Amino acid sequence: MNQSESFMPRLLRSIERVSFSAPAEASNVAKESLCSLKTPAVSATLKARMDLDVVNMFVIAGGTLAIPILAFVASFLLWPSALIRIYYWYWRRTLGMQVRYVRHEDYQFCYSFRGRPGHRPSILMLHGFSAHKDMWLSVVKFLPKNLHLVCVDMPGHEGTTRSSLDDLSIDGQVKRVHQFVERLKLNKKPFHLIGTSMGGHVAGVYAAYYPSDVCSLCLVCPAGLQYSTDNQFVQRLKELQDSAAIQKIPLIPSTPEEMSEMLQLCSYVRFKVPQQILQGLVDVRIPHNSFYRKLFLEIVSEKSRYSLHQNMDKIKVPTQIIWGKQDQVLDVSGAEILAKSIANCQVELLENCGHSVVMERPRKTAKLIVDFLASVHNTDNDKKLN
Repeated sequence: MNQSESFMPRLLRSIERVSFSAPAEASNVAKESLCSLKTPAVSATLKARMDLDVVNMFVIAGGTLAIPILAFVASFLLWPSALIRIYYWYWRRTLGMQVRYVRHEDYQFCYSFRGRPGHRPSILMLHGFSAHKDMWLSVVKFLPKNLHLVCVDMPGHEGTTRSSLDDLSIDGQVKRVHQFVERLKLNKKPFHLIGTSMGGHVAGVYAAYYPSDVCSLCLVCPAGLQYSTDNQFVQRLKELQDSAAIQKIPLIPSTPEEMSEMLQLCSYVRFKVPQQILQGLVDVRIPHNSFYRKLFLEIVSEKSRYSLHQNMDKIKVPTQIIWGKQDQVLDVSGAEILAKSIANCQVELLENCGHSVVMERPRKTAKLIVDFLASVHNTDNDKKLN
């Protein structure tokens, strides 16, 4: 029994003494007062006892409430990273997302899912660089509950195996995702594939390599395209590479200040994030920063940097492109590049939105996905998928 539970009987006893015992005692005292000349003293004693009971009741009640409040404050101040993990756990539970693991030989994939395969296409969601499966929760919140959703941790991220021998190139990640798909038998029937940023890069190449697995595709500000001119972010990266200062990659923060700068880089909307939350976000990432650095250098290498660009003309399934017009990481002109090369392509550009489309405009993103699925996989009167 925990401490808060032990307080309850004491609280009830105090209330009982105040509400029931005191009137009974007052009645007895009243009778005795007829035979006693010390009525003022008896009344004072009774009043003192009642006042003490009331004080005890409020002290006990206050103590009961103080325990969870103090626990929350302590977690927020001392272990903000733990609070963030609890937040994601609670959010998954609220949205009905269940976490599972599946193995391919000695390799383990971690994923979350909701619903079961049905006559509608299952949806596989691939997150971006240094993120994890839970980044999709803000969109999942607005998706119909009768859709079969699967969000997987990309190679080396969160609960999926991280191996120094793993091929972290885009081709290597595509092969790993295909292993995951086959283990879950997601491709028993073609599924809808969604990816954002690095995940969009992988998703686009996957659709080119395994066309029979995918019935439709959604790319949210994907990486992997070749532009005629570099934006400021890409120019900065090239300067860091030339100066051998690659330790200062803007997408790999190691201090709360750098985390704040990264959020400003990725978002058009200026989120007001408390210092403790920034610290918690950094604390969660720091143990993985060496891996993120290795991964980043791999995906911007000559082998992987333009994989989507080199394979986009092989994408034959209906494709939706969603991009924030104010994206500072990957220029929005990439949407036009894709639209010119993919025959059946629908482009959605979001005003007042940066690179973090999923976080900044989750409701709009979910609606666009549902409407696109309804238009592509229209069956009978089931146009809204809900």
